[in-house]
Amino acid sequence: MTAMTMSAILSPLFIYWNPDPIAFHIFSHGFRWYAICWAVGLLLGYFLMQRLYRQQNIPQDKFDPLFLYIFIGVIAGARLGHCLFYEPSYFLPRPLEIILPISHTATGWQCTGYAGLSSHGGVIGMIIAIVLYVRRYKVNFMRVLDNMGVCGPLVGFFIRMGNLFNSEIVGRPTDMPWGFIFAANGETFARHPGQLYEALAYLLIFIIGLIIYSRHRDKAGTGFYFGWCLSTVFIFRFFVEYVKDVQESFEQGMLLDMGQILSIPFIIIGLYCLFGGKLCKRWGDGGVYHDVPLRKKK
Repeated sequence: MTAMTMSAILSPLFIYWNPDPIAFHIFSHGFRWYAICWAVGLLLGYFLMQRLYRQQNIPQDKFDPLFLYIFIGVIAGARLGHCLFYEPSYFLPRPLEIILPISHTATGWQCTGYAGLSSHGGVIGMIIAIVLYVRRYKVNFMRVLDNMGVCGPLVGFFIRMGNLFNSEIVGRPTDMPWGFIFAANGETFARHPGQLYEALAYLLIFIIGLIIYSRHRDKAGTGFYFGWCLSTVFIFRFFVEYVKDVQESFEQGMLLDMGQILSIPFIIIGLYCLFGGKLCKRWGDGGVYHDVPLRKKK
C-alpha cells in the first residue's frame, strides 16, 4: 500500500479504517495527514479572513500581524488547555514537557511532539491573542471576533479530519452500519466516528454562517457571528460527547465529562453574543468599521 492509499473499505456492516498516517515523504522526512490538515485549515482560514478584512475596508497593515497572534494563541492555549484540564497531575511536576515537544522516558529525553491539544484551550488562547492584537493595532474587538466566528468552523473541520486520519478521539462501540473499525488502534470492532461527526457538523456550521454573512454583512462587528460560532459548535460538542469514548481515566463515572463541562461556559457566552448582549454593543462598532481599541465606550 502506498502512502497515498486509504484503506477505508466499505463492508456490508462497517467501515474498515486504516489509512497510512504519512501522506508522503520528502527525502527521509514523512509528512503526516494530521499536520497537512492543520496546515490546510489554517491556510484557508488565513485567506478567508484576509478577504473579510478587504470587504470591510480594514487596512491591510492591520491584517498582516493577525495570523501570528492567532497562531501562537491557539497553539499555546490548546497545549496548556490539555495539560491543565486533562492531565495536570502529570504535567505540573514536568513543566518543561508542557513547553517543549519532548518527554522523559526510561531511555532518556525523546522528541515526541505535542501529544495532546485541547479545543477549549485553543479558543481561550485565541481570545487572549485577539485582545492583545486589538490593543496593539486598534481594530475593533467584536469585529475581529465576528470575523473569526465566520472562519473558525472551517479550521475546526480540517483539525477534526486530521484526528480521523490519526484514529484518535474515537467514539463508543456501535453496531450502526457507518461505524468505523479503527484498525490502527488494534481493534476489530466498530466505533462511532466521533471525529467525523464533529468535522461534518463544523463544515455545515461554516457554510450556514458564510451564507448568513453574505446576506447580512452589517452584522459583522456586533458579536453575532462570534456568538453563532461559539453556540453552535459547542452545543454540538456537548451532545456528541455522549457517543465519544472516554478520553481520560478520571472521566469514568462522571455525569458530564470534561469536554461537556468546558463547553457550557462557551455555549452561554455564544448565546449571549448571538442575541446581542450589552457588552457586545459596548465593545462593538455597530457593523461599521472604524479604529476603536478594546475599551469601554463612554
